[in-house]
Order: sequence, then C-alpha cells, then structure tokens
Amino acid sequence: MSSIFSAPAKRRIALVLSSRSCLSQTSSVDHLLITTPFASRAASTRWSTRHNSSISPAHTARPVTADSLVVTSSQSITSTTHDSRRPPPLSILPLTVLIRSLAINSISSSRLLLTPSMAIMHRLAYATSPLLKPDTNPPLRWLLKRVFYAQFCAGENAAEVDHTVAGLKKMGYRGVILNYAKEIELDREQVKKLDLVDETKRSEVEAVRRKAERDVESWKKGTLETVRLTGENDMVAVKFSGAGILALHALRKQIAPPACLESAIDEICDYALSRKVRLLFDAEQAALQPGVDSWTLDYMRRFNNRVPDQAIVYGTYQAYLKATPAKLAAHMAIAAQEGFTVGVKLVRGAYLGSDPRHFINDTKEITDEFFDGIMESLLKRTWNSVLKPVDGQQTKYPAVNLVLASHNHLSVRKALAIRDAQARSGEPMIDTTYAQLMGMADEVSCDILQAGRDREGNEMTEVPRAYKYIAWGTTSECMKYLHRRAEENRDAVDRTREGRDALAAEMMRRLRGWFGFA
Repeated sequence: MSSIFSAPAKRRIALVLSSRSCLSQTSSVDHLLITTPFASRAASTRWSTRHNSSISPAHTARPVTADSLVVTSSQSITSTTHDSRRPPPLSILPLTVLIRSLAINSISSSRLLLTPSMAIMHRLAYATSPLLKPDTNPPLRWLLKRVFYAQFCAGENAAEVDHTVAGLKKMGYRGVILNYAKEIELDREQVKKLDLVDETKRSEVEAVRRKAERDVESWKKGTLETVRLTGENDMVAVKFSGAGILALHALRKQIAPPACLESAIDEICDYALSRKVRLLFDAEQAALQPGVDSWTLDYMRRFNNRVPDQAIVYGTYQAYLKATPAKLAAHMAIAAQEGFTVGVKLVRGAYLGSDPRHFINDTKEITDEFFDGIMESLLKRTWNSVLKPVDGQQTKYPAVNLVLASHNHLSVRKALAIRDAQARSGEPMIDTTYAQLMGMADEVSCDILQAGRDREGNEMTEVPRAYKYIAWGTTSECMKYLHRRAEENRDAVDRTREGRDALAAEMMRRLRGWFGFA
C-alpha cells in the first residue's frame, strides 16, 4: 500500500496514526489548529493550470505543513473537549466500503491511472456494441455493479435502494438526496426535426414528437418512483434534461415547458409535497441553464409558500459562474416581494469542462470566495460584499432554506462555526442541510456525522444534518452518471489525494489494531 503514496502523503498518514486528536479549537474564530490531513488545499493545481491563471499572493491561504498545521479557517467541526478514546471519523465506514473507496480514490488521484480509466468509462457510457453494454454483457455488468456502481449508486430496484438508504441512515445520515439516473440521449437530427415547421414534413415531425412525449412519460414515472422510494424529509434531485427532446428544446429556447411536460412536473411536485419530500432542481449546461432558472423560479412561486418558511423546490446555484451572485440576489428580491421561501442548493459547479470559459471565474480562489460569501450571507441572513441586494437597495431579506453541497472541508467548518455562534447567542437559524455525493468526500461526511454524535443534547452548538446524494437505476442507466463522477474526480485530483490519504490512514489504523499495534 505504501507504494501508492508520495513522501508527503506518507508523512501525513504517519501524522494521523501518531495522533488520536482530530481538531482543536483555538480562541480565534478565524484560525483552526488541525492535526489531521483532511484540510483542503488553498487552490487546485489543475484549476490554475487549466485556466492559465494564478492565485494572487493576497488571496493565498496559509499552507498546511507537518510543522505548523495551522490553516486559515473557522472553528472546528468536532467537539471542543478532546477525548483520546474517541475513534477517528472514518471509523464509521464499513470495511468493504473503506476498501472499495481506497481503491477507487487511489486510481482517481493518480494522473497516470486516471487518463486510461476515463477513456474506458467514456467508452462504456456511450457504447453501441452489445459487448460493451452492461445489460447485454453479464460479466461486465457483474464487475461494474460490484465496484463502481456499488460505490456511487443506490440500486437497480426498490429493494436494493431501500437497503442502501437504510445502511446510510444506520451510519447516522439524517437523510438522502435520491436521483433517478436515466438520461435521454438525443442526436442532432432529432433536435432539428423538432424545430421544423415545413408542413411537407409534418408526419416526420409528429413521429419524433410522439417519441418525445413517451420519453417524458418514462421520465415522469421514474421520478415519481424516486419520490416514492424516499421518506419524510428526504430529498429528490430532478434533472429536466432527463425528460428528453421536448425539455431540451424548451430549455434551449427559454420558453415554458410544453403541456405534457408541465403536467408531469406538476404531478411530481404535488406528490413530493404530499410526502413531505423536497425537490432539488439540478443545474444543467450553460446553454440550458437560463431556461432551468426560469422554470425553477416559477415552481418556487407556486410551491414554496405552502408551508411557512419551508421550501419544497430548490434551485441549484453554481459558485464558479460569474453571474451567480447577481442571479441569486435577483431571485431573492422576487421572493421577498412575493412572499415565498427561496430554496438554495449551493455548489461550486459541475460543468467546468463544457461551460464557456468566459462564464467561469478566473481562478478557483474567486470561486471559493463566491461560495463562502454566499454561504455566509444566507446563514446570517444579511447582505455582504459577495451577495449584494439588487441595484444596491437594502431589499428585505427573504426566508431561505439551504442545502450546502460541498466536498470542501474548510467551507463546511466555516458554516458550522457560524451556526455554533448563532446557537450560543440564541439567534434564529435557517433550515440548513450538509450534503456530499455517495462514494466521495467520506472524510468530510464522516466528520459531520461524528460532530452530530458529539453535539447531541448540547443546546450551545448545532447538531448538523448530513445527507448523501445517490443515484439509482439499472447499471446501464447509471453509466453516464458514473462517467460524470469520474470527470468530477479528474477535475479535483488534489482533493481526491487528500481523501485517499485519509482513507489509507484509517485502513492502516485498523490493520495496526487487528495485529495488536494500536
């Protein structure tokens, strides 16, 4: 195992093994003493290289080193009272999950191994040959389902999904964000046919439209089943592009959804409301996102005033886009004026490889500032230098619910510090959920879970709600979802290395315990 890691990584692992302490809170809210290697690096090398930009010295975070181990951040997630007998956060993971996660993170964190792995995943995700399709190749399906599928997906049917969700909740997760993974693949000819107005080809256009309406019906049934598979206070991620060509056409043209699609979305929202399940409308690529924003705002208007201060519909706001703070502020101004709750799923971004470069922040540091600034504004319900009121006017702050979807340990710590300060002072606190993807960032998720256990019954701190985002569907249906997860790991190699090191440290801790060296 040691051959996998670089010398710095080995030193970090050894440091964890030599110290049972996870985190020690300092007297300053602005600094955190860290005795684990879990802190995220100040900036991604891949980001800087990819965008041909550098982070200015004024914005460079203090490095984490074996000597100082001090990083600019906020207060600790874990309990301020040190208990040397407390197991580390990743001890929560079952052994099979730990081994599988370590193997996959080791591949994802190696640029040498990641490139051919990505090529294989892309080939499988878009395969046309029966030999490369899991549904028609049983040995391939067996392998994929027990490795990559099991790492990131919930199951192929209700029984498997129930088993996975029950396992997560047994570990301490308060809920799940469940996503129906099926996607509709469209070729250019189908999109062109949908746009045709030539009456001589009317029959051809209608044939495509009938197929498109069947795709909407299939998407509706899958999404309704996803809502049915969740429990009260769980969430369902809704991806409009999964409804196929009619959704893509309407989103691209920024027009209202066609009648059959609008009826489907209405039915999904009504069913979710009846089951007390929240809906997260996922982001799409830049060409579709303005349409998604318009639909999301419309459904917030219609459903986020049913229960006081509670959102049923959430929009996804991507901090890596330059326009996000202004867009969110505009939505919040409308909500304040019309009296509905804004549901915000805050992410850094998922389409770095495909969105136009000029839409994206120049550096990762700016994206981090956007994310943390928006997060702080929402948690404190006050405007700031990042999230400003529209036209500089002191607009009334609307009711807000927040899903903080982050794999960044520092951002999560900052959020917890703000929430703890609010709990101690008795300030009102907005509804907040912390979420990470299943199979990724377990060092962050398990830290939140342990914090929740430590804080039970302590009214002076927040007991955080940790959720996992998981997809379900057949192995073939999930292949494109799995490919996107691989793409995400490719764009975050440095962060994945930190996760790998944390997992390796936990594996070595267990080995030492089994052989009596603990």
